Amino acid sequence: MSEDDLKLDEFAPEEGALAESIGEDKTAGDLAPVFDVPVAISAVLGRSTMSVAQLLQLSQGSVLELDRKVGEAIDIYVNNRLVARGEVVIVDERLGVTMTEIIKDGDSQA
Repeated sequence: MSEDDLKLDEFAPEEGALAESIGEDKTAGDLAPVFDVPVAISAVLGRSTMSVAQLLQLSQGSVLELDRKVGEAIDIYVNNRLVARGEVVIVDERLGVTMTEIIKDGDSQA
């Protein structure tokens, strides 16, 4: 039998391994190994498109118009993936974000 004669089922996982991974109930403790993995979180207030010439004309005090209206939800990204929408809040004189909607896979309209 040559390498080209290998069949797909020869690479299938053992039946017991698949059954074990499906049948087990998962808990938050099972995620402990990833608790210390750093992630990048971004809260996007809005977006704007401009030419390089317009960008070069910006200076201190310039106003940049965004594609969002006042009071509209902002997008919250984790590792460049949309995961939630929220509102800007003030916490102890600092800006923060409160999540108002969790985005499930396929639900994003971004």
